[in-house]
Amino acid sequence: MAAEIKNPFQGTGGRRIVERGIERSLLISGTVAVIVVFFIILYLFRDAYPAFRNIGLGKILTGMKWNPAGEPPSYGAYPLIVGTVLVTLGAMAFSIPLGIGSAIFISEISPSRLKTGFKFLTELLSGIPSVVYGFFGLVIMTNWLRIAFDQPTGESWLAGSILLGIMALPTIISVSEDAISSVPTDYKEASLAVGATRWQTIRRVVVPSALSGITAAIILGMGRAIGETMAVMMVTGNAAILPEPIMNVFSPIRTITGTLGIEMGEVAAGSSHYHALFALAVILFIIVLLVNSSALFILMKLSERFRPSGKKSLFQIPKIVAPLLKKVLWGAVALLVVYYAYVRGGTRGGLEAVVLLAFSLALLTFLARKSSPRQGQKIVFSAISGSMAVVMVLLGVILYYIVVKGIPAISWDFLTQPPRDLGRAGGIFPAIMGTLYLIGGAMLIAIPPGVGAGIYLSEYAREGKITRLIRAGIDNLNGTPSIVFGLFGFAFLVLYLDLGISLLAGMITLGFMVLPTIVRTTEEAVKSVPQSMREASLAVGATKWQTIRRVVVPPAAPGVITGVILSVGRAAGETAPIIFTAVVFSQRFLPHSPMEPVMALPYHLFVLTTSVPDSLHNAYGTALVLLIVVLMIYAAATVIRLRYRRTVRR
Repeated sequence: MAAEIKNPFQGTGGRRIVERGIERSLLISGTVAVIVVFFIILYLFRDAYPAFRNIGLGKILTGMKWNPAGEPPSYGAYPLIVGTVLVTLGAMAFSIPLGIGSAIFISEISPSRLKTGFKFLTELLSGIPSVVYGFFGLVIMTNWLRIAFDQPTGESWLAGSILLGIMALPTIISVSEDAISSVPTDYKEASLAVGATRWQTIRRVVVPSALSGITAAIILGMGRAIGETMAVMMVTGNAAILPEPIMNVFSPIRTITGTLGIEMGEVAAGSSHYHALFALAVILFIIVLLVNSSALFILMKLSERFRPSGKKSLFQIPKIVAPLLKKVLWGAVALLVVYYAYVRGGTRGGLEAVVLLAFSLALLTFLARKSSPRQGQKIVFSAISGSMAVVMVLLGVILYYIVVKGIPAISWDFLTQPPRDLGRAGGIFPAIMGTLYLIGGAMLIAIPPGVGAGIYLSEYAREGKITRLIRAGIDNLNGTPSIVFGLFGFAFLVLYLDLGISLLAGMITLGFMVLPTIVRTTEEAVKSVPQSMREASLAVGATKWQTIRRVVVPPAAPGVITGVILSVGRAAGETAPIIFTAVVFSQRFLPHSPMEPVMALPYHLFVLTTSVPDSLHNAYGTALVLLIVVLMIYAAATVIRLRYRRTVRR
């Protein structure tokens, strides 16, 4: 009689108890994460309600004057909403052509051996902290705009749009490139086989097939622009006025995020001004919610693949409508030229820029139409390659100024000494350590419930309305501007719980900010593991938890680790969430307790740039150190992911 083979995975009574305990622990993790998500949303509405009740939603939305310190105070958010919309539209006008052109170049035109390099360099833009963008914009770009267009100041709507456009480029390029690359090769080969040129194939087959993904990329880029705080606050002039006339791109403006960043730190808790700022945060949250929900809706409901059966996507334009839309577009350009020429009286810089743009587009279109298909393809490919070149130049210019001017400030004393003379002398050691403390504490707070919630949602939670609601809440909080987390941390942690401006309050705020990212990346990584692997493990008698731990988690680990490390990079580069909760500008010693405030590199750079004269030398050094720290974190994510994948394959 053959000896009975014992199944190593066979559960015993004790293992079943452990199994139930682990499931409950994961349930608790998921519950904590979900409670945090919805508590933040409810708390924002709670503190905004007095403003909506006493001032009135209509007066806040339509009021033409924002002057909370006036007598009587005015809480009209209309100029702030318009400023937010204008700077976002300008950013999209700048980033959409460059982003889509660059995505087409990387996916369809670039040599195969260079694609990885171009993608890496493009994604490098996303790793630059927003305060470094703001520093570059304030020190370099606004000065260039002032001189080039002969303006009193370069801090303007135009400066904010250009800077936000650069910051939105990585999102638009990356998502669009993924959508374009996902188009099946068969479609392209079929188009080329019937005699179409590569450009005709791209225009008529590839782009329509990827149009939903491209549209989602644009909307996600728009959400990135709407929610930015520090960079906008540093370069737009922060005047709560409407441009006069409305198309004056050199007018200073103020956005909702900029208003929150400027005023929240000095407002009296519980005052009408305090609640009005929370009302602004709710308005901003709803705007971003609508934008992000639109992107999710497009990605979920529209097919990203071209269907030869003849089914048309909602975004495919009928042949009859296309010429009409082109005429409307060129009519709008012509009206804009006339507006600048006659209404503005030919304002220096504005007319020249519009005329040059219109002429360039008209010339390119004319040459492409009148040329043969092959010659037209060369013209269009040159323009697309030019868009990629512009992106690379922008990256090169930003890195050049930060690296070349930052290196002379780097020394051993700079890295190991505390600041002196308001940061003009000495070093940034307390800021470096404070940043590391904040990151470490945030990860300790966010990783256990985040990873646990992701595993629970993927492996244990039943699909239904509640689960979909939880995911929707997590997704929308994941896209919420970081300044909103700063407001929550200030109101709830600093004031209500009386933690004060402290390391602990900053850790919790940053932990809550990155929690949705960790939850979603963990869930998606675990979901990506084939179901057949789970079934095979369960078939040999393994318990649910044994299957998760030994079969599901190992192949999902690279995605989980990547999500965690990217969250670390985001936490390291953020300024808005800690500006009201954790940081002080100058501190000679490291904190001895979590209840003490800390220095942090992003805030130190912000204050040096905006408030301390003659500190540019150390500001460049601080910017370089912060950039290196964040980029090293992102590089670590890539290295760990690749090495872990090789280990799993073995």
